[in-house]
Amino acid sequence: MTDQTPLRLGTRQSPLAMAQAREARARLCRAHGWDEAQVELVPVRASGDRIQDRPLAEIGGKALWTKELDQWLAEDRIDAAVHSMKDVETIRPDSLAIGAILPRADVRDVLIGAAGIAEIPPGALIGTSAPRRAAQALNMRPDCKVVMFRGNVATRLAKLAAGEADVTFLAASGLERLGETGVGTVLDSSEWLPAPAQGAIGIECRAGDRRTRDLLAVIDDPASRASVEAERALLIGLGGTCHSPVGVVCSIDGDIIHMRAVLFSADGAQRVDGTTAFAPHDRDAPAALAADLLARATPAIAALFGKVS
Repeated sequence: MTDQTPLRLGTRQSPLAMAQAREARARLCRAHGWDEAQVELVPVRASGDRIQDRPLAEIGGKALWTKELDQWLAEDRIDAAVHSMKDVETIRPDSLAIGAILPRADVRDVLIGAAGIAEIPPGALIGTSAPRRAAQALNMRPDCKVVMFRGNVATRLAKLAAGEADVTFLAASGLERLGETGVGTVLDSSEWLPAPAQGAIGIECRAGDRRTRDLLAVIDDPASRASVEAERALLIGLGGTCHSPVGVVCSIDGDIIHMRAVLFSADGAQRVDGTTAFAPHDRDAPAALAADLLARATPAIAALFGKVS
């Protein structure tokens, strides 16, 4: 590695994506003893950032966050791409590999605008474009109404301030990475389940690029990878898509991963819960939990699963 051959990290252009890319760069530089100039950040404007007036599920799903970066990797314009793992499709091309998953940040959601779910005013407008958040909110507060909220953190906070909704949800990890700690109420993940892979940053590269894979492997966090891979295995078993309201939380106790998952109907009126425990890298146990949840799911829930993205 020399100044003449920098590692090129591709990233979306949003403030949060750039913060995540800077974290990835800092970890690489610390691990390898590099100067920051040896890791070039390459901003790429993603389709998901350009289109803000419609729910993600209606305009192409998670691929809108990854397709431009995938193309730049294929064209050798970047060596690796930094992603929020919750935004990465469950099934990825064989030509790509997740070279590193960084130590996972807070997986929880933050409620903005009220001190808790029970404290949301009666009949309030809840701003979110995430099916999981919408269904989970309506399950707990069926008196409320959900209105579509998309955009980066600053955009959603501005919409809330403008009165377009009474409350909204943001990821605690995103707020922390943007230096916005102390905003809102952090929700207990045992009662309000987060999205699969929430709080995890992944770095993807070409599967055949051994040099880059070796460089990234040094900053891979095994515990974070184990929980993220388990949650993605659950999604594969469920056939989850951007339309699928699913929450999951993992905890690691020694050599055992404890997983709890919940599926909802779109209106939140119906739910099915399940738990399992297994060793890291066991893909059969999350798949078995997925099968159990679908077997117990009502038709309204089952209709939202079955096609992996």
